[in-house]
Amino acid sequence: MSLSENMTVNCIRVLSAEAIQKAKSGHPGVTMGAAPMALELWAHHLRHSAKNPAWIDRDRFVLSAGHGSMLLYSLLHLFGYPVSMEDIKNFRQFGSVTPGHPEFGHTVGVDASTGPLGQGFTNAVGMAVAESFLAEKFNRPDFNIIDHYSYALCGDGCLMEGISYEAASFAGLMGLGKVIILYDSNNITIEGSTDLAFKEDIKKRFESVNWHYQLVEDGTDMTAIGKAIENAKAEKNKPSIIEIKTTIGFGSPNKAGTNKAHGEPLGEEELALTKQNLGWTAEPFTVPDEVWAYMEEVRKTSDSYEAEWQKKFSEYSAKYPELAKQLTDWFDGKYEQDIAKELLNDDSFWMHEGDCATRQSSETILNKLKDVIPNFIGGSADLAPSNKSVMKGVDYYTKENRGGANMHYGIRELAMTAIANGMAFHGGVKPYIASFFVFSDYMKPALRVSAISSLPVIGILTHDSIGVGEDGPTHQPVEQLASFRSMPNSYTFRPCDTNEAAAAWYTAAFNGKKPTLMAYTRQTTKNIGLDGRLALKGGYIAKDSKKDVPDIIIIATGSEVGPAFESWKILQQKGIDARIVSMPCVELYEEQSEEYKQSVLPVEVDKRVAVEASSDNYWYRYIGIKGRFIGVDRFGISAPFPKLFDYFGFTAENIAKIAEEVVKG
Repeated sequence: MSLSENMTVNCIRVLSAEAIQKAKSGHPGVTMGAAPMALELWAHHLRHSAKNPAWIDRDRFVLSAGHGSMLLYSLLHLFGYPVSMEDIKNFRQFGSVTPGHPEFGHTVGVDASTGPLGQGFTNAVGMAVAESFLAEKFNRPDFNIIDHYSYALCGDGCLMEGISYEAASFAGLMGLGKVIILYDSNNITIEGSTDLAFKEDIKKRFESVNWHYQLVEDGTDMTAIGKAIENAKAEKNKPSIIEIKTTIGFGSPNKAGTNKAHGEPLGEEELALTKQNLGWTAEPFTVPDEVWAYMEEVRKTSDSYEAEWQKKFSEYSAKYPELAKQLTDWFDGKYEQDIAKELLNDDSFWMHEGDCATRQSSETILNKLKDVIPNFIGGSADLAPSNKSVMKGVDYYTKENRGGANMHYGIRELAMTAIANGMAFHGGVKPYIASFFVFSDYMKPALRVSAISSLPVIGILTHDSIGVGEDGPTHQPVEQLASFRSMPNSYTFRPCDTNEAAAAWYTAAFNGKKPTLMAYTRQTTKNIGLDGRLALKGGYIAKDSKKDVPDIIIIATGSEVGPAFESWKILQQKGIDARIVSMPCVELYEEQSEEYKQSVLPVEVDKRVAVEASSDNYWYRYIGIKGRFIGVDRFGISAPFPKLFDYFGFTAENIAKIAEEVVKG
């Protein structure tokens, strides 16, 4: 590398180490070892622009090894993104734009929230899916208006996590040639040498799933790294991984190459020795003039990429105005507002007749929406015929057909979810995913990142309770509803019929700010015949009492709304005036005004029963200490679902019996 490059690499190392030392926490090892590969990528290969960080045809960069966040913040600072030296000094501090791990939407220039190892690797795969789908839709022989790469920098830990196996297998099968992984191979984890737990042949592993593999023996050789990146870009039909051998904590005289450099500050004395070892004489938190001079030239090239594209897009817009508008609309999402308004006034979307399993309800609404939302793309972890997640009349996305919008994810629930996150991070598409609800446990780590990152990923989760029946406890969700309701910044819907399914899908498709998880039944449920728009408030009066103040309120969701309805008649015959509340989405209900919530669940009515075929962890906030919950406090039983519903008390007769006991105290 040149003298200017060497000084800039050392600047990244020192800035990172100084910020970590000042914060008294962080991970200096990867920032110091991977600095050469990061600078080579950002300075000579990554097409991006600090002047327009949201440029839609930029290359994406994901720091999968998110604990090395100071590496990314140092790069953002040097390349002119709005990360100031003061921000660097405030690394990991309250309110800073330089948090401990990269956060999408919080720090300009961060393309994905990372930290849970392996997920960033998988996000890059999802970004490449989105890129290829959009390229197929919008490119023309004379204009490659969408043409960019998705890069991720990962470490040994990312490749140990099972999600990377799932994602690599999927990416190889799909021939995603625009995924390029830089593998920081330093052979150290927090416990010590990777030999303690990780000895596999990475070359054989990735070649076995149709990846292009290269090895760079010297992680300080920027020329060799650059050549490997260009070779990877030349391989059009396979994703690429470049294993780059590095020294963790490079430059530290006493900690380099050891686990002591991984997850703790170097210490003041060792930091001083490191600066001496690297020949670094600048004042703390200072970028030397020589580095700024080098970066000025690099940034000119970086900025030129976006300027050239904008010129090309102007020509494209003149020749293909409708496509240009649609491309812009898909990324900014504003066109959806008009669709949402039209649907809100379309009675046929909200009013359906007939009893059916709500998984069929979901299929009905999905296929109504795909006709008006052109950038839906999604599929299931192998269960599409059962969870009804296929868009009818739409091709499948494959290696040979990038324009297909139905996805075959294979039995890879965790990777499926993180790939969908990657598509949402990328922008321009609206991803949905599907599985059985009980397998959402495999999806949860990535769904948590969806929520943290405010990604409107849509989840179809069928076979939602003990109503699964004969498949037994391993396939019957019990605790999952409570688990997802406890996750901030997300919606969990459990509709009772097709009309409420319309509200679930409407919220999922148009909220634009958080993931929506929809739990649907295998078994037939009663259509209560009410306007689905009522469910847009999360909870509403489905059948009211005859008196102004009811004797008791019964709250139910999903398949239990039907028997709750029937219990109303039984209670009337007993002289008990009940109100039935359907509450398909408690998070939406909580967003309503206090006046509205009081109109549905008035505080003066403290006699309440909640009915749901799940665990009770959530419902006591609504029923209080005087209320009763009819639910499932154990794992299920293998038997036909009518027998199970009778056994667990989800019948009109039992609901009425419990309600009568509550009223009589």
